[in-house]
Amino acid sequence: MSQKIAFLGLGVMGAPMTANLVRQGFAVNAWNRTPEAPGITIAGAAGANICSNIAAAVRDAEIVFTCVGDVPDVEAVILGPGGVMESAAVGTLVVDMSTIGSQAARMIGKKLEENNLRFLDAPVSGGDIGAKNGTLTIMVGGKETDFQTCLPCFHAMGKTIRWCGEIGNGQAVKLCNQVLGAVHMVALCEALKMAKIQGLDPHLVIEVCKTGAAASWALENLGPKILAQDLQPGFMIEHILKDLRLVKETAQTAGEILPGTDLAATLFKVVAELDEGKGIKQGTQAMIRAYD
Repeated sequence: MSQKIAFLGLGVMGAPMTANLVRQGFAVNAWNRTPEAPGITIAGAAGANICSNIAAAVRDAEIVFTCVGDVPDVEAVILGPGGVMESAAVGTLVVDMSTIGSQAARMIGKKLEENNLRFLDAPVSGGDIGAKNGTLTIMVGGKETDFQTCLPCFHAMGKTIRWCGEIGNGQAVKLCNQVLGAVHMVALCEALKMAKIQGLDPHLVIEVCKTGAAASWALENLGPKILAQDLQPGFMIEHILKDLRLVKETAQTAGEILPGTDLAATLFKVVAELDEGKGIKQGTQAMIRAYD
């Protein structure tokens, strides 16, 4: 591929996404804030060029991807000292794949445009499984021409790629996705609790229900993890709580409440406080611990 790529953020999601870009023939410079992170090994083993700072990673890049944590992290990497805005060439396309909400995305897009850089917000869904398999759902906001430019890269990382309209709209769709994911987890945990109450084999319940109207990604992918007591994070409780905070802020701005989402957030917070606060690092399927 002729496009030169930089990927900033080699966490649970970013590292396999970077690896998939390399496997599809893209030349990728990669950087991570924490030098000893396992993701650096994953990206490097795939063939990414690991850089020691953002400037070195983005200097020659035509497209710069970022995939980090919360709004302050994205702002620091893109807008902060030594960040993308200072180091990227004029006209570079910056694509943030974090989940930060529409307001932050629009602010970042505006500042980049003022500095002759382009921007897409492109949050993803599918967890670590989708990141590893290159089957992510990618929701994109920004100019359609920039979306088309980036499409070959998106196809390397995802299966379902949708342009959602102007900057911020990708984030807007992602927040809807997070509402569904959070409330589906409540439903999954309560279904498994109901199976236990009735003396049913929970494996049977999953196998039957995943073929009918109650089917969901959570049921099929996280249900078996719960039964195997595998609470390792594909998506941490820490991160879903951040996303649900953004959902709540957005709803409150409109004077609305989302009772089901509030319940999910409460249950995630219960688990986050377990093990002297270490529960926050477990996967979202650990919500089941709130029902023990």
